[in-house]
Amino acid sequence: MERNAKRKSRCRRLTIVAVVLSLAGLTILLFPACTDFLYREGVRQQKASFIRQTEETSKNTPKEFGTSLPFEELYQELKRRNETLFLEKQKELKDPFSYQQPDIDLSEYGLKGGIIGFVSIPKMNVELPILLGANMENMRAGAVHLTETSYPIGGENTNCVLAAHRGASHTAMFRDIEKLEIGDEIYIENFRQTLTYRVAQLRIISPTDVQDLLIQEGRDLVTLITCHPYRHNSQRYVVYCQRVYP
Repeated sequence: MERNAKRKSRCRRLTIVAVVLSLAGLTILLFPACTDFLYREGVRQQKASFIRQTEETSKNTPKEFGTSLPFEELYQELKRRNETLFLEKQKELKDPFSYQQPDIDLSEYGLKGGIIGFVSIPKMNVELPILLGANMENMRAGAVHLTETSYPIGGENTNCVLAAHRGASHTAMFRDIEKLEIGDEIYIENFRQTLTYRVAQLRIISPTDVQDLLIQEGRDLVTLITCHPYRHNSQRYVVYCQRVYP
């Protein structure tokens, strides 16, 4: 009897251990999906808040501006800065990840939350907020605008460079960037409108090849950039996207 009791006790312990291990394995398998879901849900909420701001601002735009488009003052300031970048040939441009802080405070123009827009890439099933300044906090939160490149409002003689991690612990970000092919479309939704761009060129460059990120005269570009190869940081994978006008 005692031997049977010990055997039953041992079986129960083994069963408990097996159940615990199975649950632990299941948790490990489901964790990436759960964190990705939570991140995407957070982005949806951020975008809803962003859209509400633009709609409310559009309704309250002073008549003297002569337009119902939101954040007209901010748009004109960013347009002026983009023109200056082109004229001065982006003389201060450095590696994307060397920029820590933005050079403009969006809240001073009434845009709260630190987000200037969203980048949507259907081929990669990704939508990310665009934040100003390539600091660690912003890069964990989404795509970052590279200071000393054009702001994401479009226009001739602009090249807005957006950098993101090649996958983060909580979501994919630009992990699948190599899925993009010539002709694939991406969308930039800023505080005024949604801009459509089409992949025009793919390149692998050195982190010091800043000349490959410069504005190209006469063109309206968005350039996506991330570390390469995957899980390494020795090169940069670059995707040039040309504006598609209606």
